Amino acid sequence: METIIGSYEPITLEEMSSIRLMNRIDTKFVTTLPRLRELLLMARDDYYVQQTEGERNMHYATTYFDTQHFDMYCCHQTGHANRQKIRFRTYVDSHLQFMEVKTKNNHGRTKKKRMEVANMDLGDRQKRLFLEHYLRYDVDELRPAIENRFRRMTLVNRARTERLTIDTDLRFHNLVTGEERHMGPLVIIELKRDGLCHSSVLAMLRQLRVHPHGFSKYCMGSALTNKQLPVNLFKPKLIDVRRILDIAE
Repeated sequence: METIIGSYEPITLEEMSSIRLMNRIDTKFVTTLPRLRELLLMARDDYYVQQTEGERNMHYATTYFDTQHFDMYCCHQTGHANRQKIRFRTYVDSHLQFMEVKTKNNHGRTKKKRMEVANMDLGDRQKRLFLEHYLRYDVDELRPAIENRFRRMTLVNRARTERLTIDTDLRFHNLVTGEERHMGPLVIIELKRDGLCHSSVLAMLRQLRVHPHGFSKYCMGSALTNKQLPVNLFKPKLIDVRRILDIAE
């Protein structure tokens, strides 16, 4: 994998500044490492790879917060189209951390608001003001729910109109139950673009029989590590994930 991604032409964070896609349409795909290798070989003439301080496959850590009754999880699990999540995203290699509020509306568009932070203390006045402005939940009811860690490669098309994030080595640690889960060969791919612009990688994914498949790291990780949570609408996705893992093994 490292050899293949090493053959890509790099793009820097500064060069990517024009494609932040903070108001975007996201399409997710779930596959395995063998399929990913095929995709990377097919896409290398059409995409750049993000490179930061010499690294192309960066380490990420994310902590999601929710209410005591897991209202954000339940809102997603019951199929509400207009929903929110709050998380702290840490870019481990560059030592940067951001607090982020993601809002998905009933038209399928995702808006993300974030601010750089030094810690996850919600008692900080600046954080509270930010959350009171963008989050629909009471800040005092929030608590850490689950942490995930993974490695991410980011591809950018030559026209610089889209980003493709590729997450591997995904691990969950539930901060409420203490349970952990390593997802092994599972790969989460997310295509991020502003509107329905042309995307050559979609044809490649179809050729590899990798089809759109929703996968919320917060919700799926929670469902896999907290047996007290309802999973009714997630059952088909959980079955699909287990099937994919069985095939990969």
